[in-house]
Amino acid sequence: MTNTLIVGAGVAGLMAARTLTDAGHSVRVVDKGRSVGGRLATRRVGEGRADHGAQFFSVRSPIFQAHVDRWLDLDLAYVWSHGWSDGSLIRTKADGEGYPRYAIRGGMNALAKHLAQGLDVMTNVKIDALTATQTGWLAVAEDGHTFTADRVILTAPVPQSLALVENGKTTLHAGDLAALQRIAYAPCVAGIFHVEGRVNLPEPGALQQIGSPIAWVADNQRKGISPNARLITVHAGPELSRELWDTDPGTALDELQSQGLQLYMAPTTRILSGQIKKWRYALPIVIHPAPFLAAQDLPPLLVAGDAFGGPRVEGAALSGLAAAGQMLGLAD
Repeated sequence: MTNTLIVGAGVAGLMAARTLTDAGHSVRVVDKGRSVGGRLATRRVGEGRADHGAQFFSVRSPIFQAHVDRWLDLDLAYVWSHGWSDGSLIRTKADGEGYPRYAIRGGMNALAKHLAQGLDVMTNVKIDALTATQTGWLAVAEDGHTFTADRVILTAPVPQSLALVENGKTTLHAGDLAALQRIAYAPCVAGIFHVEGRVNLPEPGALQQIGSPIAWVADNQRKGISPNARLITVHAGPELSRELWDTDPGTALDELQSQGLQLYMAPTTRILSGQIKKWRYALPIVIHPAPFLAAQDLPPLLVAGDAFGGPRVEGAALSGLAAAGQMLGLAD
């Protein structure tokens, strides 16, 4: 039996696992994906790379800044841009003004792989049910594999975490269930385009348009993670993503090209290929105010992630750190 089982190997789960492991706890992380990272996702296309989930992160908290400073010292993270104008990455302020926007060398998934080094992580493991026992927890995977643990941290998107508990016939306190059911997410349909030629995006090679049908367009070559191929990432906003969710990939690519990419392409630029990635739980739009939820009247069970305390990469990281701190306090 492990001390702590963590479901989800995104930034929240990995930060929690690292903290607990460094404190001497036995920790296992399981994730249904082929690799660690969740939305810290980077895809190879030919000779290029494209971030198609999280694109960058900023820092507001000194706790998270301490971790980012270590990543900067390792030359893993770097400052991509400063300042925003009209919701875009157009640089209208002098460098040094505004919050830095950080990126990761080699793509955002390289951060997840760095965090996972030395941890007990199992990928391609889809947990189907989580059941409270007299001594802790029993988790059953889709393939029949079982895991037992004293404590559990769930960092997957909340609807998925709730499904595990329901499938395991575990009854949450009514207040906890209501709080978790209030959390809501917006989807994102992302396109990756391999292009040959010039794409005229504003400095430093990206454009954010909050509230528009196309929320994000970025040149991964100008970002510095794809030196050998020009790969363009296009994110549909929540409304367009819902419209495109059930369409075939070709239709979705045509919409993302016509609404998000075509405007910035030089006349001679050609699209060589395109791929679609769908994120059902891309953006928390109703967030739990605390950095985690501790289940009442059950063996130690915490629900955490980017929908707790604050969204995006920093919010997920702080949620994982807070969840780990709570578990360490329970062990004292």
